[in-house]
Amino acid sequence: MLADLHNHSCLSPCGSLELSPRRLLELGANRGIKLMALTDHNSSLNCVAFSRLSSQFGIIPIYGMEATTSEEIHVLCLFTNLDACMAFNDYAYSILTPFINIPEKTGDQVYVDEDDNIEGEVEYYLINPLDLSIDSIGVKVNEYNGIVIPAHVDRSAFSMTSQLGIVVDGPWQAVECVRLPPVLNGMPLDTLGYPLITSSDAHFSEHVGRRPFQLDVNIEELQPKGNGTEADIGVLKNALAKRNPYIQT
Repeated sequence: MLADLHNHSCLSPCGSLELSPRRLLELGANRGIKLMALTDHNSSLNCVAFSRLSSQFGIIPIYGMEATTSEEIHVLCLFTNLDACMAFNDYAYSILTPFINIPEKTGDQVYVDEDDNIEGEVEYYLINPLDLSIDSIGVKVNEYNGIVIPAHVDRSAFSMTSQLGIVVDGPWQAVECVRLPPVLNGMPLDTLGYPLITSSDAHFSEHVGRRPFQLDVNIEELQPKGNGTEADIGVLKNALAKRNPYIQT
């Protein structure tokens, strides 16, 4: 199936107000995506509407956030269970740098219902880092039965390589790259043999579906009958582990 595990919505201050959970799912379905994650910056509040809408568009939802570590490294924290995701959301917000967002200067941070009605706005600026290091984030997410994937490691900002100079070892289920095979400063990037994925990192409607990847998994196996909209996290982990660690599109 076609998968995309990194997308933003109107909750992210750097994203478009037009990109609601409904709009994201609609565009994803039109572009053939069957497994999609919503990963706003340091918050999962729009995952509730995302969960309620996903079945209408034939998409299996993955819930999460793009967390920012204390080193300002972006990391995808993904969950198949909405309750677990929202519990981690509460934890993450409790350790977010308490800097008040000013929408006129830094962007709107709104969460909405399934009909795109605004339900509220997040007070703290979501781009700021959490009080959680790259060494600790994997352990913490695992406590909530989640998956951790370092984001866009071949980018020159907010990545492992921009902040640390290298990809470091950790409990990563995969490593996200902008391009495959990954290159940094014109040289092949050592991703330590982890499975590699690409994702759209969509912030605007035109970004949705620009860099999905093929996941070798059976839909019936990933989403057992009678399991609502929840994917089997063990099956997802196994499918990600099949990804080629060097060259795969």
